[in-house]
Amino acid sequence: MSGPMRPGAARPGFGPPRRGGMGPGFGPGHGMMGAPAAKARDFRGSIRRLMGELRPEAPKILVVMALAIVGVILTVSGPKIMAGATDQLFNGLIGKTLGQFLPAGTTQAQAEAILRTQGQGQVADMLSGMHVTVGVGVDFGAVGQILILLVGIYLISAGFQWLSYYIMAGVSQRTVYRLRKEVDRKLGRLPLTYFDSHPHGDILSRVTNDIDNIANTLQQSLMQIITSIFTIIGVLFMMLTISPLLAVISLLVLPVAMVVTVVIARQSQRQFAAQWERTGTLTGHVEESHTGHNLVKVFGHQEDAIRRFDEENERLYQASFRAQFISGVIQPTMNFVSNLNYVAIAVIGGIQVASGQITLGDVQAFIQYSRQFTMPITQVASIMNVLQSTVASAERGFELLDEAEESQDVEAPNVLTHALGRVVLENVSFRYQPEVPLIDELNEVVEPGETVAIVGPTGAGKTTLVNLLMRFYEIDGGRITVDGIDTRELTRENLRQTFGMVLQDTWLFGGTIRENIAYGREGATEDEIVAAAKAAHVDHFVRALPHGYDTLIDDEASNLSQGERQLLTIARAFLADPEILILDEATSSVDTRTEVLVQKAMAGLMKGRTAFVIAHRLSTIRDADVILVMNHGRIVEQGTHDELLAKRGFYFDLYNSQFVEALEPAV
Repeated sequence: MSGPMRPGAARPGFGPPRRGGMGPGFGPGHGMMGAPAAKARDFRGSIRRLMGELRPEAPKILVVMALAIVGVILTVSGPKIMAGATDQLFNGLIGKTLGQFLPAGTTQAQAEAILRTQGQGQVADMLSGMHVTVGVGVDFGAVGQILILLVGIYLISAGFQWLSYYIMAGVSQRTVYRLRKEVDRKLGRLPLTYFDSHPHGDILSRVTNDIDNIANTLQQSLMQIITSIFTIIGVLFMMLTISPLLAVISLLVLPVAMVVTVVIARQSQRQFAAQWERTGTLTGHVEESHTGHNLVKVFGHQEDAIRRFDEENERLYQASFRAQFISGVIQPTMNFVSNLNYVAIAVIGGIQVASGQITLGDVQAFIQYSRQFTMPITQVASIMNVLQSTVASAERGFELLDEAEESQDVEAPNVLTHALGRVVLENVSFRYQPEVPLIDELNEVVEPGETVAIVGPTGAGKTTLVNLLMRFYEIDGGRITVDGIDTRELTRENLRQTFGMVLQDTWLFGGTIRENIAYGREGATEDEIVAAAKAAHVDHFVRALPHGYDTLIDDEASNLSQGERQLLTIARAFLADPEILILDEATSSVDTRTEVLVQKAMAGLMKGRTAFVIAHRLSTIRDADVILVMNHGRIVEQGTHDELLAKRGFYFDLYNSQFVEALEPAV
C-alpha cells in the first residue's frame, strides 16, 4: 500500500509538481535539511507560547526552583564560612606575633592601647576589627572544623544541584516529547497542499533540528538561567552584609556588562544568522551533488560541483569565523571588567582591613563573591544569545502547528463496509488556484468490477482526479460517491481503507522485506505474506537472497533494484486486498518478461474489483473496460480501446505517437 500521489499539473505559486512526499507512499523529500533558525520574528509572543508548553510541568519546575534556591544558599554561604577559617589563621598569626612583644595575659584592648602609645595607631585600628588572644597561635582544631563543615556544605549543594538537573532533564524531555508528538499528529492532519508548497527538507528540519534545539536549551540553558538569577540575588545579599561600599563598587559592573553584552550579542546574532543560512546552502549543494552523483559524472560537472562547494565552503568559513570571534569577545571583555572590579575591591578592601572596618577573611570572601557575581551575568548574557535561536526554532514549530488543517470529518459519518465499488462523479470541479481552472463539470459513472484506465498528456489532470477520489484534496463543486454515499460523509480513514494504491514511485522503509510487505495489512500471517509475495512474483528473488524474507532494506532500498522495489509494493497491495484499486503505471519499472507476469497477476487481483489505472504506456490498458481520455481537466473521449481507435480522435493520436515514431526509419 502506498500513500497520496502528487498532482499531475503545475500549480501557479507552488512551482512544478513533485512526486513523493512525507509518508507511506512518498519517496525521499527534496530540499535540504536546514539548521535551526537564528532569530525569532516575534520573540515575546513565541517565548510566552513556549513557556505555555511548560505549564504541565509547573509543579516539577517549582521543585527545581526550590532545589536551586537551597543549592545557591549553600554555595553562597561557602565563601563566608571560608572567611572564618582565614580569620582564624590570621588572628592566630597576629596573636602569636604580639605575644613576642607583650607580656602574657595582655588583653586585646590593652594591646591596642599599648600600640597607640607606641605610635602604632594604624596597627591598633586593624587589631580593633579582629578577635585576637595575645600569645595564642592558630587554633587548627577550629580551622579543621570549619573546613569539614565547608566540605559538607559543598557536597550537599552539589547533591541539590544534581537532583535539580536530573528533574529538569525530565521536564525538558517530556515537554519536547509532547511537542514532537503534537507536530507528528499535525503532519497527519495537514492537507496535501502544505507538502506541495513547502520543501521537504524544511519540514524535516522543523521536526528534527528545531525541536532538538529546543530540547537542548530547555535542559541546559533554562536551568542555568534559574541558577544564575538566584546566584546573583544571593551573592548580592552577602556582599551587602559584608560591605555596602564594596557592594556598590561591584554593582557598577552591571551596566558595563549589560552594554558590552547587548552590543556584542547584536553583532554576533547577525553573523550567526549568516552562518546558518550559508550552512543550509552548503548542505543543499552537498545533498544535490550526492543524490545526483552519477548524473554529475555523466555530464562532466565534477569540476563545477567542486568549484561551487569551495565557494560555498569559503563563505561559510568567513561567516562562521566572524560569528565565533564576535561571540567569543564577550568572555574576555567581561573578564577584563571583572579584573578591574577585582583590583578596586582588593585596594579598597585592604584599606578597610587596615582601618579595622572589616576582617581579612571578609575581604577574601568578598573577592570570591565578586567573581561569583560577574560569572552568572556572563552566563545569562551568553544564554540570551542562544535563547534567540531557541525561540526562533520554537516559532518555526508553532508555525507548523498553526497551519490550516484538513476539514473535519462529519460528526455522524456513514460507514462503508465491504464496498461494491460503484464510483460516481457528478459535476466535479476543482482548481488549485481560484483563477486557474483545472477540472470543470466532470461526470463519470464507474460500475462495480470495472477497470477504468485514465490516459492523457502531462498536466491533463489524471493524478489530480485520483487524489480527489481519495480526498487528498477537497473538490470545489459537485460530489463523488462510492456505493451511493458521498465521500464527504465518510471519514477519511474509512474511505482510504477502501482503496489500495500502487504508485510508480516506490516507497519502502528501513526494515526487513517481510515487514515491508506486511505493511499492507496489520496482523497478516506468515502464510498470507508469502502468498502475496508469490502472487506478485516476489517470492522467487526474495528466497534467493542470503537472509530471505529477513533481508534488511536500508533507508533508500539501495540493496534492491528498482524493479524489485516495485514488485514489493505490488505484493503489499496484494496483501491489503482492497475493494477498489488505484494503479499508477505500477509495472513501469520492471522488465518486459516480469511485466507480462505481473499484468496477469494484476488481472487476477482486479477481477471483481473496481480499478483505476493511470497509464502512460497505452499498450498496457488495451483490456480496460473503459478508457477515459483526459485533456485540460476534462474527459474528451471515453470508450474501449478499439472504439477509441476507430474514432481516430485524440486517443488515436496519443496511441500512434508511441509507436509510429519508433517504427520510422532513421534518416
